[in-house]
Amino acid sequence: MLAAKGGDKLVALTAYHALSASLADPHCDILLVGDSLGNVLYGFESTLPVTLDMMIAHGRAVVGASDYALVVIDMPFESYEQSKEQAFASAARVMRETGCGAVKLEGGSHFAETIAFLTARGIPVMAHIGLTPQSIHTLGSFRAQGRDEAAALSRSNTPGPIEMDAEAVAAAGAFAVVIEAVVEPLARHISAKVAIPTIGIGASPACDGQILVLEDMLGMTERTARFVERFADVRSTMNAGIAAFSSAVRNGSFPKNGNLYGVKA
Repeated sequence: MLAAKGGDKLVALTAYHALSASLADPHCDILLVGDSLGNVLYGFESTLPVTLDMMIAHGRAVVGASDYALVVIDMPFESYEQSKEQAFASAARVMRETGCGAVKLEGGSHFAETIAFLTARGIPVMAHIGLTPQSIHTLGSFRAQGRDEAAALSRSNTPGPIEMDAEAVAAAGAFAVVIEAVVEPLARHISAKVAIPTIGIGASPACDGQILVLEDMLGMTERTARFVERFADVRSTMNAGIAAFSSAVRNGSFPKNGNLYGVKA
C-alpha cells in the first residue's frame, strides 16, 4: 500500500455481501466492509447499532468473493474504544474469522496508542479522520470538518487538530488513512504532508485514492451526501424491473411454459 503514495490513484468502494464484492473486486484496490452497512442494509439511522458479529458475518462474505482487492473491515462502535487490549481482541477475532487483510478504526490522535499496539502485533490498520460517523453525537452533525483549521493554515504553518490526527496515525503505524468530509485545501495539505496514502471521501482530488459507498455511487439510494457522484442509475432500473415483474404476475404472462418443469415420459 505504501507504494501507492504519490503514484497511481487507489480505487476503493464499500462492499457488504458476496454479490457486490464479486462485481467490484476486479476494479478496486480496496474493498471496505464499512459499518455504513447499518444504514444501507439495515436501515439504521446511524452506525452505532452495528455489532462485531454483524461485521464479521458480512466481512466473511466479502472476503470469500474477492480475489484481487485488499479487504478492510470496519471496527464497529464499542469494539475498540475501551482499551488497546479490547481493540486487539476484537481485531484479532475479525481477522481470524473473516480472513480479511486489515481493519479500520475511526479516530485520530487519541487512538494512536491503540493503532501502534495493533500494528506491533501483526494487525494492519487503516485509520479514519475528519468526519467520523461513530462520533456523530459529539460532532453534532454530518457537516464538513476543518473550515477554521484551513483558514488558520493560510495564516500560519502551525498544524491544527485534523492535521495532527493524520500525523499521529501515520506515526503510529497505520498503512493508510481515510479523510472524510474535510474541506479541500486542508485535505490537500494533509495528503501532501503525511507519508502514508490518503483515501478521500468528500476531501480532495489530491488524495492518493478515493472511496464511495457502492450503493450511493450506483444511484441505488435516494439521498446522498454532496460529495457523492452517481455513476449509474440502478435505482430506476430496479424499479422498472420490479414493476414489470409485478405486472406480469398480475396479468398472468409470467410464468410461461418455458419457465416450468414438465413430467418426463
